[in-house]
Amino acid sequence: MKINVDTHKCSGHARCFDAAPDVFDLDDSGYALPVTQGFDELPGAVRAAVAACPERAITVE
Repeated sequence: MKINVDTHKCSGHARCFDAAPDVFDLDDSGYALPVTQGFDELPGAVRAAVAACPERAITVE
């Protein structure tokens, strides 16, 4: 499983980081970056992060 953040949609609210700090990091400007990949299952924290993103910038493959 791979987590993607569309950097064109991300506005830097950091709600994903609040929901799943072990999975996301923030760049110097406060935009989200996924730091953990390769999940066999989608952890509940990632589901919460996807749901919390107001721009729907996070997708999971």
